[in-house]
Amino acid sequence: MTPAGTTSLRYVLTLTALTVAVLALAVACLLLGSVSIDARSVFDILMGRGSDNVAWEIIVLQSRLPMIVTAALAGAALSVAGLLLQTTFNNPLAGPSILGVSTGAGLGVAVVMLALGGSVGTIMGHNVGTYVATLFGALLGAGVVLVLLIAMSAIVRSATMLLIVGILISYLASSIISLLNSVASEEGVHSYVAWGFGNFQGVSLDQLPLYCSLIVIALVATMLMVKPLNALLLGTRYAQNLGVDTHRTRNVLLLVTGVLTAVVTAYCGPIGFVGLVVPHIARLLLGTSNHSRLLPATMLAGAAVTLLCTLLSVNGPHGVIPINAITPIIGVPIIIYIIVNRHRIQYFN
Repeated sequence: MTPAGTTSLRYVLTLTALTVAVLALAVACLLLGSVSIDARSVFDILMGRGSDNVAWEIIVLQSRLPMIVTAALAGAALSVAGLLLQTTFNNPLAGPSILGVSTGAGLGVAVVMLALGGSVGTIMGHNVGTYVATLFGALLGAGVVLVLLIAMSAIVRSATMLLIVGILISYLASSIISLLNSVASEEGVHSYVAWGFGNFQGVSLDQLPLYCSLIVIALVATMLMVKPLNALLLGTRYAQNLGVDTHRTRNVLLLVTGVLTAVVTAYCGPIGFVGLVVPHIARLLLGTSNHSRLLPATMLAGAAVTLLCTLLSVNGPHGVIPINAITPIIGVPIIIYIIVNRHRIQYFN
């Protein structure tokens, strides 16, 4: 078999394995939880045949199903956002949380939540005005951080130094959030702290269409940018020689990154490590940095990771475990492995 044939086979097998993993984890999330529901009943409920137990119908259709869709799309969105940042800044350790984009979105949410003094139920429930304001605040906060990163990338050429700048921006945003917490009401502080733990169960059926639409549109836009992304891997000057408008491409990529990160952050809280780790998992599985293959694998791997975190979260021994308590356990060992073996990993160099 030719090397190209071997690569294609590896790609097909990887995507098949990731798809099976996503489906298996989704089924597990439907079946497992604080309330045990048998598979036959779940299937009947999903097929519209209902159940003798009305509570089971509510749990499956209004809690677990939206949670699965929310988690899967959040994983895909954050993972793609991380991949775009790593390609845009030519830095394999870039990510929404590392470069401060997630913290910027969190700052926007903090301004809305702490200024309004709303509760978790109000922010994530049916108060449309507050719910839209939260989403807008996250978009604005992420946008401000991305603009700062663009400005600094024109001054700071070193990828390492730009990473440090992102960390400093994150610290600054965290400091402002702490100041807001110090002057906010007790209810507002409690609301924001609960939101900050990370949660895929806060998106209701009414909110799901907008959430899904925003993320799917941004992901489709990313797939249309495959050629410019691959050109950027060769360097800015080479990409310009190929006719790529690198300035416009970078701005579009950062806009998409901001939307993906802000939407997930507004709805689910600041989810760490997913955007940093999953692109590396996809590259290691495929053995390529070709975005035409890397993007689908990154989306599926991201969905699988967040569904795994969700499954672990809702089946904790003493209730629901915060998502951000689980993601570092998965992410840190992978990042340490990559850093230790970076000289043997081709794309890292």
